[in-house]
Parts: sequence; structure tokens; C-alpha cells
Amino acid sequence: MDLTKTYPRSVHEKMLGIVQLARTIDKGKAKAYGNTGEYNYDCPMDKALFDFLGVNGDELLEVIKNAKSDAEIEAYCKQFVDRKSPDEIERWNHEWVTHKPEGPSLEYFLNLRNQVAPDRTDVTSWADLLDLDEKRTVPRRDTVSV
Repeated sequence: MDLTKTYPRSVHEKMLGIVQLARTIDKGKAKAYGNTGEYNYDCPMDKALFDFLGVNGDELLEVIKNAKSDAEIEAYCKQFVDRKSPDEIERWNHEWVTHKPEGPSLEYFLNLRNQVAPDRTDVTSWADLLDLDEKRTVPRRDTVSV
């Protein structure tokens, strides 16, 4: 994966039923090959995923580096996903894709949104803003609370 030439998968895309996981793995693959571009593996979003699943980010990176296939990476992650109930996964997914910035990150979020799409005040979550920034279609919403 070369993130100097392409984007990682969307936060919204699910792997093993979990949002953010595919994106994190894409960033891990890029880190393994020195092609992260502006992206960071083990960023705060990745750390939240690791915490939710109980995964050690450094260990996952080693698995990514040594895997002979995507199936090996998926098998490693599956053991952690299997420890979560369907309700926990549903709650995580919903909260993660609707999470709104607060505190110090709010100013950064608003500045980035104003650069990427100043007319999209309906975009209030990090997942949607990242999709906009990466040229993905984000449906318009009625909410404008950030």
C-alpha cells in the first residue's frame, strides 16, 4: 500500500464487521513499506480501535509486516473481534462514525472542514470529514450542530 499515491480505505468501510479496521490496516501496510505520505499509523483514531479490540498496535504492525497474505492479517484480527458481542460492535460502529470533535480538536476540525468543503456545515463527524478530504461522496445531512 502506497499512501503517497492513494488513500486508505474509508473509516466507514467495515472489515470483520468493524469500522476503522480496514483503514488502520491500510496505514499499517504503508508504514511497513515506508509509504505513509501524510498518514500516521497508530494515530489517535487507530489507538481508539486498538483499545476497543484489545489489540497491541506494535504487534499488529509486526503481523502486517510478516504476513504473506491479507488473509493472515484478517485471521489475526478476527480473534480480537470474536471477543466482542454483536451489540458492542454495533455500538462501536455507530459511535465511531458519528463521533463529533470536542475540546482542542474542534478548532482543528473546523479549520480542516473550512479548507476542504466550507459549504458542508452538515459534516460534523471525523469519519465524514476524512471521506470528504479524500474525495469520497458524503451524503448531506440535516444536522448542523458543529
